[in-house]
Amino acid sequence: MSTITSYLFLVLAVALGTASNSFAKSAEGFTLWIPSIITAITIVLCMYSLSHVMKVIPVGVTYASFAGLTIIATAVVGVFKFNQILNLYTLIGLGLIIIGVLMVNLMGKTSI
Repeated sequence: MSTITSYLFLVLAVALGTASNSFAKSAEGFTLWIPSIITAITIVLCMYSLSHVMKVIPVGVTYASFAGLTIIATAVVGVFKFNQILNLYTLIGLGLIIIGVLMVNLMGKTSI
């Protein structure tokens, strides 16, 4: 698998992780069946995608990228789907996460 394919799997994992987080909130403590089932399915598919990424990209870089990007995407979903408001400190923190993900991927290359 090429590096480009690995990053495409990473994007898929982030999308699935974000969907899982969104449906987990909608599941209301896993009391609603449909969102609960979708949460379970998306998290399993997310982990499956991440396992493919880790074949090429080191586990630390993979997970740091996945976690950071999923946090950003989930925050965006929260704003649009759940009408949540991000304050200045939240925006600064999310900006630092983006900087961290860029640093890990562009400057923190380790041998595979």
